[in-house]
This record gives sequence, C-alpha cells and structure tokens, in this order.
Amino acid sequence: MKIKALALSAIAAAVFTFASPVQAAGELELLVPGKLSAATEGTYPPFSMRAPNGELDGLEIRVMGEIARRLGLEYDPVLVKWESVLIGLEANQYDIISVAMDITEERQKQVTFSDGWLESGGRVVVRQDSDIKTPADLKGHPVGGLVASNWTKIAAELGGEVKAYKAESDGFQDLANGNVDAIVTDAVAAGYVIKTSSLPLKMLDEPVSTIQKGFAIKKGKPNLTAAVNKALAEMVADGTYAKLTTELVGFSPAPAEPIRSLTD
Repeated sequence: MKIKALALSAIAAAVFTFASPVQAAGELELLVPGKLSAATEGTYPPFSMRAPNGELDGLEIRVMGEIARRLGLEYDPVLVKWESVLIGLEANQYDIISVAMDITEERQKQVTFSDGWLESGGRVVVRQDSDIKTPADLKGHPVGGLVASNWTKIAAELGGEVKAYKAESDGFQDLANGNVDAIVTDAVAAGYVIKTSSLPLKMLDEPVSTIQKGFAIKKGKPNLTAAVNKALAEMVADGTYAKLTTELVGFSPAPAEPIRSLTD
C-alpha cells in the first residue's frame, strides 16, 4: 500500500513538473484554445517581411513566434493592413497585435499593451570615416531625412542643412556617396540597412529620440497579458531575444527599462 502511494505521488509530481506552460500560466483568454493568432503586416522590414524562401520573417515574427513556443501554443500570424489592425482586434479577429506599434497614452486607453518589447527612436547615421561623433556635431552639415517626417524636423533642430527624401533608401545611398554628411532615421531601420547592405555606414551611439513598441491585446485579458510578459522577460534574460534580433539588425533592441503593462 505504501509502495502504491509512493508511485501515485511520483506520477502526480511528474504531471505537475511536465505540465504545459499554458497550464502553468492559467487559463488564457484565447479565441481558439492552443493557438495564438497575431496580427502582422508582412510588408514592413525589418519588423515583418517575406524571407527569400517566401516565409514570413522579421523582428516581430521571431519574437512573437518564440513567445508562442514558450507558452506551448501554435503561432498563427494573420496578415492585416495597418489602418484596420485595431478594428480587427476589437472584433475578435485575432488574439494580439504584433505590428510595430508605439506605446502611447492615447492607445493605452484603447488596448492593453504588453511590456515594451522593443526600443527604437531617432539615430544619426554617418559614414564610417566621419568626423561627426555626436548629434550636436551636425550643425552646418547637409543632413538627410524622410520627407514630412519627424526625422527632418530633428535634423533641422540640430542645426543641419536638411535634404528631404521620398525614399529612405535614397538617403542612405546619398550618404554613402558623400552627397550628405549624415541622415537621421529610425534606429532599428538603420541597423537593418547597415547589417544587410555593404554600405560603409555606422550609427552614432547617442539617440536623438526614443520610443518603445508593445504587443497590443484587447482589454479584459489579464492572463494572456501576464503570460506574454513572462515569456518575453524570460527570453530577454536567457539571451534568446538578443540572438533572434541581432541577426537582423546588428544589435539587441530590448528596452533597458520596459514600459510596463497597465492593468485594466
């Protein structure tokens, strides 16, 4: 009888030990049990794009896919246009939004954001042999930026002689050719261009602006929010996040101090 009791205790311990992460996280408020559906654009490199083999790839695809794996869920990316992504979340067309969405006070009134999963913002890009060492050094230099963007505004505020481009790729090429001395653009976008091109460029260390991006979840889903945050924190801590992202943009964009989720 004692042996039987010990055996039952061992089985119970094994079941508890090997319970799925979903069970351990509690009941998740998913549209389809066992599946994490996530809205993504699929056309916004390096966040979401098509790899040469046609499969979806990008920062948000990799990070969200790893979160789903750690939660023991099937990852189901849903292609959605940016302008309708919040409408689709409210209409229960997917569980979470993984597009490159900035965390703002206004959006926090509409959705629950995960903890900030990526930090970006404006950075100055120069040629590798440039004498420009800090953003303050831009004064009096020709500086490129995307037309009608915040980047051209920042370049002007720093005293640069602004040249606006309809396509950022033209600005990067002009910089490499010496037609401008710097460009101001998004740090993650710049990292991707520098990593994937052969252009002799580099980013300055000092940012000129910062923002954090979060995964958006419909309000009223505290268990899902907590589970996503836990998985995200663990992958940052164990180095998986850095491995997945550095391969694409040359550095880990994990926030040093993530904006935390607001409780409903």
